[in-house]
This record gives sequence, structure tokens and C-alpha cells, in this order.
Amino acid sequence: MRVLVVDDEQIKRISLADDLASAGFETVSAAEGQEALDLLARGSFDVVVTDLRMSDIDGMELLKHIKRDRNAQTEVIMMTAYGSIPLAVEAMKLGAYSFITKPFRNEELIPLLERIRERSQRPPEVLKVEESIDLSRLEQAIIGNSPAMREVRRLVQLYARNDATILLTGETGTGKDLVAKTIHDLSGRRSAAFVKVNCATFPDHLMESALFGHAKGSFTGADYQRDGKFDLAEGGTIYLDDVDDIPLDHQIKLLRVIEDKVIERVGTAVPIHVNVRIIAATKKRLLIEVQNRTFRSDLYYRLNVLRINLPPLHTRLVDLPPLVDHLLKRIAHGQPYSLHKEAVQRLLCHTWPGNVRELAHTLERAFLLGNGRITPDLLTPEMEATHEGLSASGRFDIAVNQTEQELLHQALEEANGNKSAAARALGMRLSTFRDKLKKHGL
Repeated sequence: MRVLVVDDEQIKRISLADDLASAGFETVSAAEGQEALDLLARGSFDVVVTDLRMSDIDGMELLKHIKRDRNAQTEVIMMTAYGSIPLAVEAMKLGAYSFITKPFRNEELIPLLERIRERSQRPPEVLKVEESIDLSRLEQAIIGNSPAMREVRRLVQLYARNDATILLTGETGTGKDLVAKTIHDLSGRRSAAFVKVNCATFPDHLMESALFGHAKGSFTGADYQRDGKFDLAEGGTIYLDDVDDIPLDHQIKLLRVIEDKVIERVGTAVPIHVNVRIIAATKKRLLIEVQNRTFRSDLYYRLNVLRINLPPLHTRLVDLPPLVDHLLKRIAHGQPYSLHKEAVQRLLCHTWPGNVRELAHTLERAFLLGNGRITPDLLTPEMEATHEGLSASGRFDIAVNQTEQELLHQALEEANGNKSAAARALGMRLSTFRDKLKKHGL
């Protein structure tokens, strides 16, 4: 496979080209974008690995040139500094295969190239069938046609091609576990393990051992060496649910895994290299945790490389009918069921503080009590009380306030805490933005 390395940083360009050649790739290098275009005009390459920021023609312009001419089938991998990740994501939307963040060890690029090689060896008709299967799997896993859920599906599809760390945010019950598993199932790591770690379930003194394992004799009761969750996820994905529950003194160890790709078992100082993709999830607002000094700011920014926010159910009630149908089919296991029209209206009027998880439990109880016939009177008393205790205007006010709060929080996170940038993104005056932050206690 022919690989063109484009980077105006001489040392990195030469070392990367040499290491890829040693790994068996036919490698050519270029010191700038124009030189790369000249090489592409004279010959074909399977992959172009290019720096994003260069002095003459940058990586984005080079990508656009590649994708609009006879080299359109050439895959492009962007090399980018941490601060330019939003641009790298934009490059993926324009057709780049993936990106890798600097600094990185040269060998980290090889699995990406191997995936491209393996893909190129499969017949086009097979690829088309596989893509159709993946799309179907995605649509079956993440239900809803609201703009918010279409965006979630688009990001899942995009991020599955990349190995960068992902942060999933959203209220309890919005489906973060499902999204994490779907990303893994669509990724190049799907044949390896998906390991879920519920960080809230481990006592502080067991957290480090649970994540990284321990050596024999490292503490009382350690009668044998034990692998940690990162060992079990080797080659695959580790999903850190409720990552905000990791104790502060253990967060620095997770930071080292992200930055250096190494772990150390409890009781030993021997570094062990790991090849694991990290997906983290939180129901809290991590920027507030950072301000409260309960979460490290450097860890937050390393987790928040790619982010997907799962919207609460009350903001996308247009998705409720297909969700109900999907959940009932799963609950019924092939048994017949019916849903009364007034029951649907009752479901649509509820505010769903527990989101999709609450909806699933509500439907399951009604299904069991009604032997498959779901009528309004079988819906939970709690749900009926919420419905009857709120006027239409009351429900509207709650929905508006919750939506406004979510938009403010999301804009603030996307701007990395910069209030001026967040206000601009929402088209607000800074003074108005600050007033709304104060109103919602953000």
C-alpha cells in the first residue's frame, strides 16, 4: 500500500516515513501541500497522512483537492494538535477517513492504515452490503427522527471511524450506554472486547485495582496477580460510565493512560502499554465539577476530545411514538400487544424526568399488568399525578426552561468554558448570556 506523508515539520516527517516503511508500507514524503499535490498529479497513493496546519496549502485545502479530482478514492488521515480537533472533525465531515492527535507514537498510526488496507481488499459490492448493514444497525439502535437524534446518529457514524476519546453527556436514562456500545459495534475495534466500567460502584480504595489490576502481594488479600478492566479491553473499547465518580487522586492515573497509553498495576512500577479506545459518560456538568475542584481540568479536556450530547426525552417528543413501538416489540418478545390511542396521548403529555429508561419501565409494567393490552388506566400513578398536576402552560414552561438550560450548558462546554465564545455561538449578547447563566445557576 502506497502512503504519502505530508508534514512541514522535518523530524516528524522523516521519522514517520521511516517507521511506516519499516512496517511494510511503500512510503513517500512531502514537506508542504504543493509538493504533495505535485506528487499526487504524477502518481497514485492509497493513503495521504497530512498535517492539518502547514504554511502554504494546509491539510483542509489538500483534502478538498484530493476529494474532487481523480484521487477521490485516496483515503486521508489528518495529523492535528489537540487545539485543532474541531477542524479535524470538520475534515472528517468533508471526507477524511480519520485523524490522529499530536504528539503520537508512530506505531499508533499503523492500525488505522491496516484497517484501510483490509477495507481496500474487499470487493465494492461487499463493502456496499456491509455499509448497508451498519446503517441499518445504527437506525435500529438509536431511535428517532428529530433533528437532535439525527445529529446523534451522524456523530456516532462519524466517530466510529476514529479512535479518539469520546465524552457522552446527558441526563440519566437518555441512552448513553447504548450509544457507547453502538460506536464500538460500528468501529474497527468491533471484533475485540467492549468493557463497561460503572465508576460509581467501586469504593475509592478498589478503584485503581479495578481499572489497572494489581500484582501479587501488593496488598492484604492480593494472593495472585489480577488483570484490570484496561487489560480486559485490550484492542477494544473501555466505557467509563459515571466517570465523574472516579476519586480525584485516581484521576491523574487515568490522565496518564490517555496521554501515554500506559498503565501500572497496583504494587508495581512497570509500565504496560495498552491499545484501548476510551469512551466516558457523565450525567453531571463536568465544567462545574472542575470549578468545584472535584474533577481535574486537564482530565476534562482530555476526555472532551469528541463529544455527543444525548437530549432529554421531553425535548424530542416527536420521537416518542417510534420509541414506544420499538420498546414494546422488545418487551413483548413476539407476543401480541395493543396500545390504546388515549394511552399514547397520556404518554405524550408526561415530562419524562427519567427519560427513555422511565418510558421503558412504564411500558413494561403496563404490558405485564394488562397482559399485552396497554390502556390509560394501567399507566403508573406517578405518571398520572404528574400529568394531572400540571396545566398545559406549566408543562410548556418546564420544557422551555429545561431546553434553555441544556442549550446554555452545551454552548459553554463546546466553548471550553469561554462565556464570550458561548454567547456568540448562541447569537446572544454577553450580558444576556450571563443573566441566563445566573438564572439557571450555571
